[in-house]
Parts: sequence; C-alpha cells; structure tokens
Amino acid sequence: MTEPRTLVLIPARMAATRLPGKPLLDIAGLPMIVHVLRRAEAAGIGRVAVATDTPDIAAAVTAHGGEAVMTRADHPSGSDRIFEAVGQIDPKGEVQIIVNLQGDFPTIHPDNIRSVLAPLADPAVDIATLAAQIHTEEEASNPNVVKAVGSLVSAGRLRALYFTRASAPYGDGPRYHHIGLYAYRRAALERFVSLPPSPLEQQEKLEQLRALEAGMRIDIGIVDTVPRGVDTPADLETARQILKPRSD
Repeated sequence: MTEPRTLVLIPARMAATRLPGKPLLDIAGLPMIVHVLRRAEAAGIGRVAVATDTPDIAAAVTAHGGEAVMTRADHPSGSDRIFEAVGQIDPKGEVQIIVNLQGDFPTIHPDNIRSVLAPLADPAVDIATLAAQIHTEEEASNPNVVKAVGSLVSAGRLRALYFTRASAPYGDGPRYHHIGLYAYRRAALERFVSLPPSPLEQQEKLEQLRALEAGMRIDIGIVDTVPRGVDTPADLETARQILKPRSD
C-alpha cells in the first residue's frame, strides 16, 4: 500500500544535447521514461507522476497507464519543474514528502528508490539523497562522477558537508559516488526553489550546493550500487542489454 503523503515525481524533457529525444528512446520495447515510471511504481512508496513540458512524453506515459503533468517549458532545473507539478497535483498541501527521480535511470532498483526516504525519519533532515562507495581510481578522479563528502551519523548514513566533481576527500578512507535521487520535505523544496543560485552551485555546476550554502541539512543514505544513468549512445546500449527480454 502506498503512502498518500509521499509523491514520486519524474521530471522529463526532450532537450538532451548528447542523446536527443532521450525520454522516448526505445529500450526493450518501451520508451525509457516508461521504464523509470515502472521502477517508481514498483517501489510502492506513493503516487507516481511524470512532470514534463513535452506533449509527446505525456502521451507516451499516459498510453502506458501512467500519470503525466504538463509544466512550463522555461524551468531552469528539474527541481523547479517538480515544484510546479506538486502545486498542480496537490494544491491543498496534503503531500509532505516529494521524491525527485531522474528520468534517465531506467535500470534503477525499486529498493534504491525506497532507500532515499530513510533519512527523513529524522525531523532535523530537510533533504535526503543517496550515494555508493567508490571502488576504482577512475571513478574517483572522473569529474562526471559527483562525490559526496559527509560525516558519519550512523551506520549507512552521512550528513552531507559538500558535493564536488573533484576527487574528495583527500587521503586514505572511503569516497562516495553521489546518486541524483532526492527526497524533499515539502517546505524544504519550497524554500530551495525560492533561493537564487549560490556561488558554489555555479562554480561546481551542482544544484544541491545551493541547499547546503543556505544552511539546509542533507543526509545521505549509503547503498550498494550506483544506478546506470543514460547520457550517451553507449549508455543506451548498456541499458538495452540489461533490460533485454531473456529467451528461455
């Protein structure tokens, strides 16, 4: 049974420069956005909807039994898009937790989606997210891999201190690969989108730094694996292989 106070929103738009039309690309007979929708539904944590500015994406979602919300085309980020969608879906303010799930995670495990809620059991936490331990030097030094730096709160949970594209922290010890999945308290999302972009956010090109610079608390749940995002043709082929129907 899903929780009516939790809403999972998947922002999706067509303007991906490296992989044009990304949300509608076919993977094992379904558009990529529908795979993400199915994973979110399987998590069973709340109502699920796709927030988009593209009628073709909305049509694909509804054709496969999902819910789509049309939003403005001029949003600067996915967070702004989901905030508009929350207002449309729940104008009375009954939803208290909003999960922002990227639309290019077709192979994400439903358990990972469920895991992002755990840090919000602590009322001091404004925003929850996920990370997985880095095990290779290539991953540690890759600027496309965002590193989460935090202090240990309890087993499997960090309080975020910083996010960076650099290899951090320095020295011996674990490093963590940040996973772009967030759960916001509604008031935290409302505050976040009201803030102007912050200096470190603009320098690192990482939106979550805006929240940290404003003194908001982000806690990080540690999971075992990083879901594969689809940003390039090679990523798309990998997702197709993973989700390919097995022949007996």
